[in-house]
Amino acid sequence: MNEELDPANALEPLLAPERLQVGEVVEVEIGKIAHGGHCVARFEGQVIFVRYGIPGERALVEITAVNSKMARGDAIEILEASKHRVVAPCEYAVPGGCGGCDFQHIDLAYQRELKADVIVEQFSRLGGLDIECEVLPVEPADGLHWRTRMDFAIGDTGHIGLYANRSNEVVEIHDCLIADELIDVPALATRKWGGDDRIEAASTSTGQVNISRAGRSISGPTQLNEKVGEFTYQISPQSFWQSHKSAPSTLVNEVLSIIELESGDIVCDLYGGAGLFTAALAKVVGPKGRVHLIESGARAIADAQKIFKGFGNIEIHPGRVEARLPKIDKADVLLLDPPRTGAGEEVIDVMTRLHPLTIVYVSCDPASLARDAKLLLANGYKMDHIVGFDLFPMTQHVECVARFRPL
Repeated sequence: MNEELDPANALEPLLAPERLQVGEVVEVEIGKIAHGGHCVARFEGQVIFVRYGIPGERALVEITAVNSKMARGDAIEILEASKHRVVAPCEYAVPGGCGGCDFQHIDLAYQRELKADVIVEQFSRLGGLDIECEVLPVEPADGLHWRTRMDFAIGDTGHIGLYANRSNEVVEIHDCLIADELIDVPALATRKWGGDDRIEAASTSTGQVNISRAGRSISGPTQLNEKVGEFTYQISPQSFWQSHKSAPSTLVNEVLSIIELESGDIVCDLYGGAGLFTAALAKVVGPKGRVHLIESGARAIADAQKIFKGFGNIEIHPGRVEARLPKIDKADVLLLDPPRTGAGEEVIDVMTRLHPLTIVYVSCDPASLARDAKLLLANGYKMDHIVGFDLFPMTQHVECVARFRPL
């Protein structure tokens, strides 16, 4: 029989549920948290990634996007609220508002539980590892006014704004409650900027503030002093620096507590930036040891070369890790803090060829960390330590520090 005329096939379109449409409102039960700042719900068998919901809630969800595999939506009315629901402190943390914060409607302690769930799920699904992981709180305790690096777009009226979720639409703002108060967002918001060049703001641990546009400073010092412990870093406002005001000291202390360096050791600081970890590592290995800092960013390299000029036990290697690391023939310990995409197979292969006794991995993305952990496992290493730090409160992001040793 002609397949097109098969009665069974002819009935399939009638039996299948109609695809959800943008703008449609459906009632659902909010399911588990997923990587990416949303929860998973289902409606007539169709998967919906829901923002502004909490696992266990019943809600009316407005569909905002649809593709062949799933839909996206915002919880616009909560019918049965979670005990962890709070009133978002920011007026823009609502459906249709700014996309910068994912979790302002959730109490901070439960935000950390959800982030821990995501880490565990990513390691299970992508890394094939069954782990436990706690996400630790970091000051400030209210999760506000922690962000020292801000990047503003310009809205239609010429005022600063932030992008809506998964959109190029600029939501103009008069304040940002996660920005460091030193940046003084309300003052920036009163000014009419015009044009479309982004406005970048940076505040420091020493009380400095720089405002730049299109990579050029327009106010404040052109070199910023960041103090971590006893060491002061002088960096360009455009160089990468940890955005949470407590992140540099938190991460340096955690790395030093687990890396088990000894005097005379050779250590590689991969994706080392301006050298946040380099100074502390160099102090531990001493004059008989050596720290190899590898970084591809031109501004960060320029800063590191200036900061560590005269340090006899620090060698700076400009370039990509996969190109520079093979030129180093010995390393007792490797430290890496890669971008969100992770290190990847080529870098992991080069790293493990050096047979380091310890690898410490600092990651801002549990998915890429889990994928790289699986690669390290395949190359003869096991993970014996992992902890999360809530260095991006009110958002879905989380920082992890993991340690790997030979099997």
